Amino acid sequence: MENGKIVALEDRIPKLKEQRRKKANKRLVLLLFLFFTMIAAVAYTQSPLAHIKKITIKGNEVYSQAEIIKTSGLTNSTNIWEVRKDKVAASLKRLSEINSAEVKVIWPNSILIQVKEHKRMAYLYQDNAYLPVMENGKILTDKKTDMIPSNSPILVKFKEGPVLDEMVEGLKNLPVGIVNSISEIHYTPKKTDKYHITLFMNDGFEVSATLRSFAEKMVHYPSIISQLDPNKKGIIDLEVGSYFKAFDTEVEENKVENHEGEG
Repeated sequence: MENGKIVALEDRIPKLKEQRRKKANKRLVLLLFLFFTMIAAVAYTQSPLAHIKKITIKGNEVYSQAEIIKTSGLTNSTNIWEVRKDKVAASLKRLSEINSAEVKVIWPNSILIQVKEHKRMAYLYQDNAYLPVMENGKILTDKKTDMIPSNSPILVKFKEGPVLDEMVEGLKNLPVGIVNSISEIHYTPKKTDKYHITLFMNDGFEVSATLRSFAEKMVHYPSIISQLDPNKKGIIDLEVGSYFKAFDTEVEENKVENHEGEG
């Protein structure tokens, strides 16, 4: 009924047909759009346009970009849709100095690889060469050098295992300044202490210590030597308490306060 009058059915049919036709056209347009979008997507994934165009490496110092890209297995002919991020990251972590790796796909055709390398804590002197010792306790036998490393302690008579792990952990817990003041650390086990070590410092002092309390006591080294005559070198014993014995006498032995527990 329209304005109090009855609208005949035959007058409404054309309007209903027009509405249905418009709806059908919209559906058709939508279906065609989806169809051609799918065709375009399939064509893109199978074409050179979907190949990796750029690989960016961040966080690397030890390894070159070329080394990391080669290890990742990615090339400019790799399809961006076929990149398995977890698999690439796992391949990179097989490198001895890589701690972690994260792979990101940046559309439409770029890859970002963020790596974190293990820190070199010291160098092991072995067979007239120096081998890097990493923060995870691994010795890199394939990275030996004949040059004496600077600003890194040189370890002598250590090997991979619990003792080296504890040595590395101790170095990690020391301030950088104290680590840099250490010239050499010799593994000198005793019958009563398999964790005994002897340190030779850059300032000429020698330190006798045990790895069980090495970091805890060595952190007080600057305070200890500040109480000693810099012209009188000797051995600082940190095994039990803190004692100093000059090299030029077997009698003189002084207890040194290391201020443990202060503050």
